[in-house]
Amino acid sequence: MPLLRRRVHPERLIPRTTPVRVVPDVPRPAHEPLARPRVLWRFSDGKAGHDSQSLGLVDALQRRTRIECYDIPVRPGAGLDWMLGRFPAGSLLPDPWLVIGAGHSTHLPLLSARRARGGKVAVLMSPDLPKSLFDLCVIPEHDRPAEAENILVTCGSLNRMQPVYASGSNRGLLMVGGPSRHYRWDHQQVAEQIARVIRYSPVRDWILTTSRRTPPGFAEHIRQMIFNRNLRLTVLSWRDTTDQWLALQLSRSCCTWVTEDSVSMIYEALTAGVPVGLLSLSPRRHDRIVRGVQALVASRNVMRFDDWSAGHPLPRPRRVFDEANRVASRICGQWGGE
Repeated sequence: MPLLRRRVHPERLIPRTTPVRVVPDVPRPAHEPLARPRVLWRFSDGKAGHDSQSLGLVDALQRRTRIECYDIPVRPGAGLDWMLGRFPAGSLLPDPWLVIGAGHSTHLPLLSARRARGGKVAVLMSPDLPKSLFDLCVIPEHDRPAEAENILVTCGSLNRMQPVYASGSNRGLLMVGGPSRHYRWDHQQVAEQIARVIRYSPVRDWILTTSRRTPPGFAEHIRQMIFNRNLRLTVLSWRDTTDQWLALQLSRSCCTWVTEDSVSMIYEALTAGVPVGLLSLSPRRHDRIVRGVQALVASRNVMRFDDWSAGHPLPRPRRVFDEANRVASRICGQWGGE
C-alpha cells in the first residue's frame, strides 16, 4: 500500500481510529541509497495550540532526517494501559524511534507507548508528572524549570513558522485573541487600539484575523467600525483560514499586531522575524505567562501599543527565534538522525 503524504492543520485535526502516515520528500544524492525513515508517533489532544507545537517539531525533524510520522489521538484509559504495559492504539504501527506530545492529556499515553513499544519520549511544555519520567522535557523559560540533563529550555513555545520577513511590504497583519485566565478582555479597548494603529500607521493595507477565543460579536463590531471610520481593513475569521494561511500572511507583512493574551501568536510572529506590536490588555495577575510577555517587552523584542503611540517605531526581533529547529537538532544529535 502506498504511503500517504499529508499535513493536518491543528484546528482541523480529528480523532482517527487508524493513524495516518506522513512521509516527507528529503533530497538526497542520486548515488546514495534510501535510508529507512525513522518512525515517530505524535500524540494529539486536538487543541490547536498544542498541535502547533508538536507539528512544528515534526516539521523541524523532517528538515533533518527522513520521518515516518503517525498521528495518534489521545483517548481514555491511558493509566490502565501504562499499568498493564500495553498500548492497543499502536498495535498495527511499527515501533517508534521517538514519541512526542503537547498537553497534559498526552503525558500518560506517551509513557504507556514507550513502556509497551520502546523509543524515546519528548514532552512539550512542563509536564504535571515528574520530569524524570521523560527522556526530554521541552519547557519554555517563563516556567522557570530547574536545570537537569533531560530538560531543554526554550524561549517561548514551538511553532511551524520559518523566517520570512518582507521588509519591502506595505501590508500589516492584526491577530486577535480573546478572554483568558491571564488577561482581562476589553472589547472597546482592543477595538480603539486597532483603529489608531490603522489610522496612524504608514502601512496601507491591513488584514485582521480572529482566533477560537475571540468573542462572537467582536468581528462584527470591527466591521461596523471599519464602515463608520472608513478604515482600510479586511476582517477574516479563523474558520476561513487554511493550514498555510498564517505563514503566507506573515511572509507578506512588514509588521504584525497581536493582542497581549495571544502568546502563541506572538511567538509565531517573532519566529517569522516580523516586527511585533502588542495590543494591550490588563493582566489578571502577574503569573508566568504575564511575566514572559513582560520579558519580551523588556528585551525590546516586542513593543506595547503605548510606546508605539509615543512615536517609537516597531523593532525587529533582537534575537533569532528558531526553537523548533534547535529542539530538533538536540534530538537528532542525541538519539541519531543526522
